[in-house]
Amino acid sequence: MPVNASTVLRCAGRPVACYVLRPGLPAGHAPRPHLHPVSTLGGVTVTEQLPADHPHHLGAGVAVPDVAGFNFWGGRTFVRGQGPTVLDNHGVQRHEGFELRDPDGFVEELSWVAGGRVLLRERRTVSATPLDDTAWALDLTFSLANASGEELSFGSPATNGRPGAAYGGFFWRAPLEGAAPDVFGADAEGERAVHGARAEWVALVGRNWSLVFAGATEDTRRDPWFVRAAEYPGVGSSLASEDRLVLASGGTVVRRVVTVVADGRLDRDGAAALVRKAVTT
Repeated sequence: MPVNASTVLRCAGRPVACYVLRPGLPAGHAPRPHLHPVSTLGGVTVTEQLPADHPHHLGAGVAVPDVAGFNFWGGRTFVRGQGPTVLDNHGVQRHEGFELRDPDGFVEELSWVAGGRVLLRERRTVSATPLDDTAWALDLTFSLANASGEELSFGSPATNGRPGAAYGGFFWRAPLEGAAPDVFGADAEGERAVHGARAEWVALVGRNWSLVFAGATEDTRRDPWFVRAAEYPGVGSSLASEDRLVLASGGTVVRRVVTVVADGRLDRDGAAALVRKAVTT
């Protein structure tokens, strides 16, 4: 399969996302399949790839900065006592094939490879569902199975000594605009209030688009949200926030995030209504 090979995801017959299977990236990245561009039904792009402020951000997908010391996020690695450090420790997520592929979704098999061996085997399920004339839902589930033959642990810059930086897991990089997007949850307002919260959903609202991220399982809802708006627009989950997440040999960790992708600027009531529809459709 050639570098930059991709597949198109459709919703109600319209192309809404491109899934890049084997990205060709410069050094300093952790290559991984990802969704970009993702768009609203009206054609507004709501992801960003290789932005100048964080060139290792790749649209929407799954990325972890520390799996047994290997970096599957890209860029520098946060080292306790040193800070962000350039290390030769990047891993690769390899697309191994599709178990199922339809116009509106797929089931993919991946291997997470670092240090010359497979650490994790992943089963990733992605689907697109229409919600109304102006909104659709991207449903992404990832199941990570420990294939290393020994105990593995997941970490983040937060667990390695950088407070407030517990990113790692599902991550969506939104486009940078002239003003920071609005951020709110069901009962919280603003980046500071939502970041680090364990909430049913989080909304990021830009100039003419809205994204609403919902944890669709009990385990997913226990993970704090990682939210950025003022520095750059991005939302993700936190597999390892206060402590490292330990996965026994042969063990599996599963998370599911459903993202509402809407034209226009949703308010709290509109976001909540679409989330309810998205997670029950």
